[in-house]
Amino acid sequence: MNSPAAKPSSFGDLIARLSGLHPKRIDLDLTRMQRLLERLDHPERRLPPVIHVAGTNGKGSTIAYLRAILEAAGLRVHVFTSPYLVRINECYRLGRAGGGALVSDDELSAALERCEQANAGAPITIFEMETAAAFYLFAEHPADVLLLEVGLGGRLDATNVIDAPLAVVIAPVSMDHTEFLGQTLTAIAGEKAAIIKRGVPAICAEQATEAMAVIEAQARRLRAPLHAAGQHWQVSVERGRLVYQDDRGLMDLAAPRLFGRHQFDNAGLAIATLRAQAVFRIGTAAYEAGIVNAEWPARMQRLASGALVELAPRGCEVWLDGGHNAEGGRVVAAALGDLEERVSRPLVVIVGMMGNKDANGFLANFAGLTRHIIAVQIPDRDNAMPLDRLADAVRQLGMRVETAPGVEAALRSLAGLAYEVPPRILITGSLYLAGHVLGLNGTPPG
Repeated sequence: MNSPAAKPSSFGDLIARLSGLHPKRIDLDLTRMQRLLERLDHPERRLPPVIHVAGTNGKGSTIAYLRAILEAAGLRVHVFTSPYLVRINECYRLGRAGGGALVSDDELSAALERCEQANAGAPITIFEMETAAAFYLFAEHPADVLLLEVGLGGRLDATNVIDAPLAVVIAPVSMDHTEFLGQTLTAIAGEKAAIIKRGVPAICAEQATEAMAVIEAQARRLRAPLHAAGQHWQVSVERGRLVYQDDRGLMDLAAPRLFGRHQFDNAGLAIATLRAQAVFRIGTAAYEAGIVNAEWPARMQRLASGALVELAPRGCEVWLDGGHNAEGGRVVAAALGDLEERVSRPLVVIVGMMGNKDANGFLANFAGLTRHIIAVQIPDRDNAMPLDRLADAVRQLGMRVETAPGVEAALRSLAGLAYEVPPRILITGSLYLAGHVLGLNGTPPG
């Protein structure tokens, strides 16, 4: 997927050149990727064991748990995820003893320039170049495992060039990117299930019935051992703790730091993945430490301080979530419901969305939680949803809507209101908006 925030100036010229190599931002096709990897002497064949992760929602959080658990077990973990929020470096984490670190500007520039040189001006998308740079980087730096996130779909995604991964993971599948992946859940599940490889363990979150049928059929066809939530393993919340169970036994672990009931499911998916593979032995202490310490920005993230927080009403809560589809809205609304049960506050939702998203499907989740919506337009995005269209979607759901020129103006307007109880403010609707907010707030991911 193309990434949301403006590139830092040190990469500006380079990224501009690479972005100009193909007329489309997204063009799903593996032939360009395969050609470039051949010219790079196949770095994808010189990688550490790969855990390949697809799905619509929860991929990034699941990878965050996987990384935290593996690092707690003393392993060096490479990570490639997308999109980034503030800086392109966020996509690339190089594994090191004692914990990995984001790639440096110099290392990333050198890798991208090497890929540019090998590509020799041939048509190729920017995400394909970024993915090739990831493989080149990871092949040059030793590590124990690589966590690899699919960019879009799976079947024709630039990451789907790994012939024999250690495991494949399919997070919850729902309707999104229908213009590229198909108009039905069955079609979308087919695209994502195509990362399953012959004989490789496939670990699957709970799915809608039609999606699960597609995933099961693909696993049977390729004789891939399937480890499905609700069938082969379960995760539950008991007395505020995470309880995981499969045929090997039960683990009673502390709750995730990441907020929301869905994070128990994502953590369970990570645990099931590591228990399904046969290369690394992970002890209970590493599972516990990883679940507690995993972090993943812009997913029900509480902004406790920063420039934007200072603009909000005194004593309020400011939460940030990059959810942008109907299912993403559902899990965020459920998390807000849990917060309301703990401490009741009036809820205000500041929302900005991209033009290709289902605003009604996303916003319907909040109709029972708030009647105060402030619509903003995502800056510096030609295909951001216009304010009038976003506001119309809110009105159609029977909610009151105001508009503001940006998040800063929205927060200032709230600070001028008289609240008996300081509000709970959620900024949501897009990872592009989330990246913009973290940049403005001065709290970029590290």
